[in-house]
Amino acid sequence: MNTTLDDILTRRSVRKFKAEMPNRETLEQIIEAGLYAASGHGMQSSIVVTVTDKKLRDRLMEMNRLIGGWQEGFDPFYGAPAVLLVLADKSSPNHVYDGSLTMGNMMLAAHTLGLGSCWINRAREEFDSDEGKAILRELGIEGDWEGIGHCIVGVPEGDEPKPVPRKPGRVFWVE
Repeated sequence: MNTTLDDILTRRSVRKFKAEMPNRETLEQIIEAGLYAASGHGMQSSIVVTVTDKKLRDRLMEMNRLIGGWQEGFDPFYGAPAVLLVLADKSSPNHVYDGSLTMGNMMLAAHTLGLGSCWINRAREEFDSDEGKAILRELGIEGDWEGIGHCIVGVPEGDEPKPVPRKPGRVFWVE
């Protein structure tokens, strides 16, 4: 089978990570794959904020936990040491789709490079908040951005999850 198709069929969301940080070169490759995602009208409306700083990672994790309504101590980033935060320019009519494709490309790239990943939601709520906007200002990121998702990345702890059977009746041919 073609290696790209094999990667698509075997990638799974990982929810348990080792503490070790992926090396910078590997993260750069994952991010580059995200930046090469298709985008509406070629506008390239999404950006990636790479968070490897534990203090900021934990701040985002706590914001996410509160939005999700989980008990104190729960980590919605499942211990992943790196968070690739995808934001998209709200002025682009296709920004949510552009950011989603960026996320998908990065998750596939992480798998191809031997790392685990998972899409974590609630980025929109985080960066619609005053605290989220303050974080962007602290980082020197200007503009009107919508949080699309957190691509958590790291070395999986344990075996990758097995695929579940695909639901039938999801393909319709019109010939």
